[in-house]
Amino acid sequence: MQDLSDSSVHLVVTSPPYPMVGIWDDFFREESAESYDAMHSYLNQTWKEVKRILVAGGIACVNIGDATRTKEGVFHLYPNHSRVIETFERLGLVTLPYVLWKKPTTKPRYKGKGAFLGSGFLPPNAYVTLDMEYILIFRNGCLRTFEPKDPKRYRSKFTKKERDEWFSQVWTVTGTRQTHGGLERRVAAFPEEIPRRLIRMFSIEGDLVVDPFLGSGTTLKAAMDLGRRFVGYERLGDFSGIIRERMGHDSERIVFQKQSVTEQFSELSV
Repeated sequence: MQDLSDSSVHLVVTSPPYPMVGIWDDFFREESAESYDAMHSYLNQTWKEVKRILVAGGIACVNIGDATRTKEGVFHLYPNHSRVIETFERLGLVTLPYVLWKKPTTKPRYKGKGAFLGSGFLPPNAYVTLDMEYILIFRNGCLRTFEPKDPKRYRSKFTKKERDEWFSQVWTVTGTRQTHGGLERRVAAFPEEIPRRLIRMFSIEGDLVVDPFLGSGTTLKAAMDLGRRFVGYERLGDFSGIIRERMGHDSERIVFQKQSVTEQFSELSV
């Protein structure tokens, strides 16, 4: 993200590839990151950049799920969320209470043979199903400061109903499935409602929002609909057509340059 200046971004919202989850194995293999530690080392390069670009008091929201895999005959849990928290803490960001995203479309299955993991109804060898993902929330240092009665901040306020729902720890939001041919398996099921809430909660009108793992442009669409400026990065150029399709007439407002997708605005040369 070298085109972004230090301390220039107000909010990062992203859902990276999940280490040890099968649909992203090829992605990490292409980056020569095949072990669990190597996968997180690869992601850590991005988290360092997130630290650099965030303003004082800026927020980073990372949607990630844990993983399970049988290795050498032993069933393992890979706690991706804790690895990401440890990295952000080492970088000096403050960990805030996270959201547990319960996806009602997720059903536990074991090798396609039933809705359970392990030995069914017989104790003690069954496993708890992973039907939650984490939305980790980090702040870069102290709270952001604003001028008294800042008009953009007041125009960005949420209702009591929105506050009560959004600032509770468990969200039940139905996941989405991508249907764009061969790319389908390379995109996270990241519904627009998730970034829409996070952008409303942690930014104000005119703020700059960044997604370093843009995919099909879900965060881009939510940010632009909410009057935020936006920059996104995606290493797979094939997604540009999907993003244009998703944005419709609004696609005229964005610029595609190498691996970045940028809304046109004067503060950044594109």
